[in-house]
Amino acid sequence: MREEAANVAKNLEISFLLDFYGEMLTQKQREVIEYYYNDDLSLAEIADNEGITRQGVRDSIKRAEAQLLEMEERLGLARRFRGMQAGLEQIQKAAREIIACNESFAYSRDIYQRAVLIRDLAGRLNQ
Repeated sequence: MREEAANVAKNLEISFLLDFYGEMLTQKQREVIEYYYNDDLSLAEIADNEGITRQGVRDSIKRAEAQLLEMEERLGLARRFRGMQAGLEQIQKAAREIIACNESFAYSRDIYQRAVLIRDLAGRLNQ
């Protein structure tokens, strides 16, 4: 069960990195890894589609995975994106709490309008 969960987590991570760095792979690598991770094709199905051996497909996938992981290690774009998403969610939550507190204790139209602006801006940035 743990191995299966780890495998699912790895698959999600590779798919996520593919969104960020996929264009930096060769066209063939990108196609093969997209077939495998995004389209959920087997090695045999990809081999048939591409006219190469299953071992060739596996090697191409492993090379592409290594390149994606190395790019993330060097550039950290996916990590930064996740950090920004988490920060924006915290900003939205804090703005909602300010609005609720303002409504419960001492209503100030100015505080309310600014909190709504912060919440809405963070929401748009987080889409």
